[in-house]
Parts: sequence; structure tokens; C-alpha cells
Amino acid sequence: MKKENDKIDNVFQKVNQNWDVEDLQDGHNKRFLNKLKTKKRSKKYFLPLAIAASIALLLGISFFHKSEEKVNEFQFASKETRQTDSIFTVVIKKELEKLNEKKSPENKKIINDALKQMKILDQDYEKIIIELETNGESKQIIYAMISNLQTRISFLQTVMQHIEENEQLKQLPDEKTM
Repeated sequence: MKKENDKIDNVFQKVNQNWDVEDLQDGHNKRFLNKLKTKKRSKKYFLPLAIAASIALLLGISFFHKSEEKVNEFQFASKETRQTDSIFTVVIKKELEKLNEKKSPENKKIINDALKQMKILDQDYEKIIIELETNGESKQIIYAMISNLQTRISFLQTVMQHIEENEQLKQLPDEKTM
């Protein structure tokens, strides 16, 4: 232990001449305190600016969200087309609600896969609506729209049927062998 202390003492003796022992200039303490005070003042202006920016961001998001909802309305389509769309949309929403009610750890993968497939069908439907806006109503476009809506409904019903079958299989008692 004595040898280790000697080594440390030797290190301090070598650097003894290299210590920074200068005195600070007059008024250093005052200048330092003034700088601290000015930094605190700048923080006071930041808070109202941050609040204003947050409010502007929320207003912007709400504005764009409302404009997205208006895209789904068919102001350009005939009364029959709007009615057809609204009827099918209600049925699809009900089927999606039923599907979400069946969420459980066992059904999670099936439901997530079904929702991914529904997003693809929704994207196809949006393309059909854009086509309807640009080219107007024609038998082919109306048929494609109705076909997409029917496909989505039957797909959701098939998924529900599959989930119910899985639930029934789990409720069956295990086989006993003798």
C-alpha cells in the first residue's frame, strides 16, 4: 500500500507546476449572474410561443380532418347511387362492429389480417369513387362500386363465420381415451 501512495505522490509532484491558479478578473461574479438572469428571461417568451404553436397545429389537424370527411360524400352522384352506398356502408359498419366485439387473444391474428384486407378493399373503393367523379356514372363504374361493397360484406361475414367456428371448436370437450 505504501508503494501505491508513493506513486500517487510522485504524480502530484510532477503536475504541481501545471495547476491553474490564476485569479479571476474583477466583476466576474457580477457578469456571470447577469448572464444567468438574461437566460431566464428568454425562457419566459418561449412558453406562450409554444402554446400558440400547439393551438395552431391542433386547428390545422382538425381542419384537414373535416375536409377528409367531406371527400366521402357523393355530392356528384345520383340519388340512387348515394342511397346504395349508404345502405351498404351501414351494413359494413355493423359487420365491423361485430368483428371488433369478437376480439380476443385467440382471434387477434385473424381479426388483424381481416382488417388489413379491408384496408385494401377500401383503397380499391376509393379508386372507384375517383373514377366515378372524373368520368361520371356509368354501368361499369356502378357495377364495380356495388361489387366492391358486396365483396367487403361477404368477406366480413366469412371472417365472422370462421371465428365462430373456432370458438365452437374450443368449447367442445376434450376427447378421452380408454
